[in-house]
Amino acid sequence: MDDIAALRQIERRLLWLSCWMIHHANHVRPGRDGAVKVGGHQASCASMVSIMTALYFRTLRPQDRVAVKPHAAPVFHAMHYLMGNLPRDRIENFRGFGGAQSYPSRTKDIDDVDFSTGSVGLGVAMTAFAAIIRDHVRARTRGEVPEGRMIALVGDAELDEGNVHECLQEGWKHDLRNCWWIIDYNRQSLDGVVREGLWQRLEAVFGAYGWRVLRVKHGAMQRAAFAEPGGAALRDWIDACPNDLYAALTYKGGAAWRQRLIEDIGDRGAVTALLDRRDDAALAALMTDLGGQCVETLAEAFDAIDDDRPTAVLAYTVKGWGTPLAGHKDNHGGLMTPAQMAAFRAGHGVPDGAEWEPLATVPDPAGLRAFLDRVPFFAAGRRRFAAPRLDSEGPVWIEDQVQSTQAGFGKILDAMGRRTGGIADHILTMSPDVTVSTGLSSWVNRRGLFARTDRADTFRDQTVPSIQKWRFSPRGQHLELGIAEMNLFLALGAAGLSHALFGVRILPIGTLYDPFIARGLDALNYACYQDARFLVVGTPSGVTLAPEGGAHQSVGTPLIGMSQDGLASFEPAYLDELSVILDWSFDYMQRDGADDPDDGSWLRDETGGAVYLRLSTRPLEQLRGARDAAFARGVIDGAYWLRPPGPNTELVIAYQGAVAPAAIAAAGRIGNARRDVAVLAVTSADRLNAGWTAAQRGRMRRAGGPSHVERLLADLPAHCLLVTVIDGHPATLAWLGAVAGHRVAPLGVEHFGQSGTIEDLHAHFGIDADAIMRTVETCSPGRALGMRPG
Repeated sequence: MDDIAALRQIERRLLWLSCWMIHHANHVRPGRDGAVKVGGHQASCASMVSIMTALYFRTLRPQDRVAVKPHAAPVFHAMHYLMGNLPRDRIENFRGFGGAQSYPSRTKDIDDVDFSTGSVGLGVAMTAFAAIIRDHVRARTRGEVPEGRMIALVGDAELDEGNVHECLQEGWKHDLRNCWWIIDYNRQSLDGVVREGLWQRLEAVFGAYGWRVLRVKHGAMQRAAFAEPGGAALRDWIDACPNDLYAALTYKGGAAWRQRLIEDIGDRGAVTALLDRRDDAALAALMTDLGGQCVETLAEAFDAIDDDRPTAVLAYTVKGWGTPLAGHKDNHGGLMTPAQMAAFRAGHGVPDGAEWEPLATVPDPAGLRAFLDRVPFFAAGRRRFAAPRLDSEGPVWIEDQVQSTQAGFGKILDAMGRRTGGIADHILTMSPDVTVSTGLSSWVNRRGLFARTDRADTFRDQTVPSIQKWRFSPRGQHLELGIAEMNLFLALGAAGLSHALFGVRILPIGTLYDPFIARGLDALNYACYQDARFLVVGTPSGVTLAPEGGAHQSVGTPLIGMSQDGLASFEPAYLDELSVILDWSFDYMQRDGADDPDDGSWLRDETGGAVYLRLSTRPLEQLRGARDAAFARGVIDGAYWLRPPGPNTELVIAYQGAVAPAAIAAAGRIGNARRDVAVLAVTSADRLNAGWTAAQRGRMRRAGGPSHVERLLADLPAHCLLVTVIDGHPATLAWLGAVAGHRVAPLGVEHFGQSGTIEDLHAHFGIDADAIMRTVETCSPGRALGMRPG
């Protein structure tokens, strides 16, 4: 079978299957929620069907990776169904529970999704960082990993997203290679038609960052018509036609096209003859034969790319192409009515009962199946790799007597950097221009910065004294990023999928100022949704970063750590805790989840995930634990007794993070007047809470034991008061009172900070020892402590 003829048959089948999948979900499948629309974007699928046909069934190779435009998910699912990679029940249940997902998902779909998409624009930028990580992996393995292309299929409206433009600059700095963005230029968004001349702006933007731009505007049928007498005038009219007029005439059809062309071109000779040679249906087909809807033209364009220069393909398409929705400005969320679907079915020649048949209506099923069997992209089967686990080397202990967790983190990495082999050789650090101020300097000096080619350290060559040794080479293990937190989390996500994308284990570590996690929160959520494995270090944190003022002080990040799925959050106060957490994290990031029994295990101890550390610049006098298994277990499970309760305990002070000295000091002073004051060191409110809720769920379903926090609080008297304190939002620990029904007095920070000393700000926000004592007095009527604060 001729390749182009085969592609056209595939294109037709994908258009039918994707449209029917959506129609079935909205109009046929029982069990809908009343009048709630299921949705599915038939028009957006139609504009992408030719691009995906030419790309997947001709151009791609197994080592290529693709982020599919979210609204083209039904086409993606239909493609894998056609190839036998997706069972029929999945697409029959599209957008239903257990069915094919609304948008391509690495973790929820069973077809071969490379990058989850759905948060608009992020999947696009992800491909650029995946290309950078691919180059790092190839350098690490000396070229053993194939040089696949990282490709994004992107809607033109997605390019409004700022993160797309942020990543272009980062890609330019890192000499981005082998990255394609194929733009579905249908010139329609959800609410209307895009501005005139957008293509010129896009060409200018991409060109400024060194990208090649291919404009694929006219299909083979149009190009043939342009060669006829009168064709030049027709081409000039098409090229000058405003987007909204072109869309409107597309919706109205052949007669409207004819009338407008005759009125505007005004020719009664060659142009009229060109039009008269076509009936209304043929004229409509000609006018909608844009380059992005012509598999022959697309195949030629893709074949012409014969180097590794980053390339943007501006593929002109028709939103709703080939359907009754084509061109209408409201078609983004529109659905074909049953009557329209009946006409669409008739046009495709699909008999009743054959709606789901993969090759229904194909004249030569055996010939097409033979073609499908030799498509290169699908030849290797499912392209999800695995990488060997790296064994833990044990905690790295730091013996400093007074130190901050931020500095301790840097010292632990530096100690690991001295080693050869093992975990350290698989670490890749990155930071948005705060490498020095987040503790990574020593690591970078030892391991160097990554670049595709060697770059000299000019300051060193010029004998300018500097403690920073900025050596760039393909062997470097630090990725220098600009000031864009979205880029950091996208890069962490790409690196954190290296084991699955490339079969090579990378342990990515990203550092940033803790308050600026909020800047990149969408990309952090996206990276976790991918099930990417990484360690993010937020430091410095809280109002404890006192002189820097409210713009650099974080309040809500502990709640982000608790609520973000796929992320285990910790806030250690002491270096021994940090050492245990880091050692555990490198193992947790590698767990594959194969042994996870059910969704009751919300601690994800079997599934693994990413890790977030909230660290501080406040130096603390170090407390030395036993450094044994029991200490490590308490730290990892979220809390341990620094001062255990007794049988008559009336007060527990529970703290998390850099407020430890205030909690300990208050306990000592209160202990002079009150017996058995206990101190609970919380290292992870997230892990404590997740274990507690999982235990409750487990007991509702079957017999189950208590969680770690339930065991910790089990022996406390019912009248015991819990005072919780954190340099962050008090809700982080306030829930502890619900575990066993104890009264709780939560202390924390609820408002923007300001400049000052640590003592000033801790006193102002009520998280110092005096505030703890006042709280105890207030919450214990008739039981005055008989002492004054201070």
